[in-house]
Amino acid sequence: MKPDKVRVEASRRQWLHNAGMLSLAGLAGCAPEKIADQTSEPNARESANAEQPASEPITSGREALEQLIAGNARFVEGKTRHAHESASWRKHLVGSQHPHTVVIGCSDSRVPPELVFDQGFGEVFTIRVAGNIIADDVLGSIQYARVHLKTPLIVVMGHGGCGAVTAAVEYKRGQAKEPPFITKLIERIEPGLAKLDLDMPLEQLIAEAVKLNVRSSVEQITSYPAAKASLDRGDVLVVGAIYDLATGSVEFLDS
Repeated sequence: MKPDKVRVEASRRQWLHNAGMLSLAGLAGCAPEKIADQTSEPNARESANAEQPASEPITSGREALEQLIAGNARFVEGKTRHAHESASWRKHLVGSQHPHTVVIGCSDSRVPPELVFDQGFGEVFTIRVAGNIIADDVLGSIQYARVHLKTPLIVVMGHGGCGAVTAAVEYKRGQAKEPPFITKLIERIEPGLAKLDLDMPLEQLIAEAVKLNVRSSVEQITSYPAAKASLDRGDVLVVGAIYDLATGSVEFLDS
């Protein structure tokens, strides 16, 4: 083959190679000069997402509460961090856990505490039961978190339009008859609604009942001698809260 023809063939092969690379780049949605960079991006992302353990666990109830308030603000604004969810963080938690908060919340599928407060793995010890009621097994779970995990903050969180509380209100007004196990649940809620004015407009009535139920649960927790002793020492903070389904915001109640 003549020299000129060799150069033409070489140029043609180079052109076909470049055209193929351009096509691949187009399919990948990136410029050809960035193709080589794609191989390093996963490692860069893994490095960025790698999380180091906190130097010290949170041991103050007030500091834990500030964490929840800040996290809920991010959640409401749509600026959640989703921190402490990486594979490296999960491995860090295999041997032990140090949650800074116990949340006693309702089982309602619209109120997941970790999402509401923008908290990750190992940060919230969650106990969920319809109507966020206090029963022996709930108290046992709280006590486990306090004795073995030294969790400094306990939050009882109800929510607007709670179905269990609504059922208790309807039961008190003689408007509903529930199956046996739901009735047992209602019987746990009803004592806390003793001061409820049943003549209020329904929407206001349910909202007030939800608040009274949360306060009742807080009082039940703090009435136990061990809890009183911890409160007196300042080892634990117990607060009530109400989640708004529409806004996503959490209102912390005054004690």
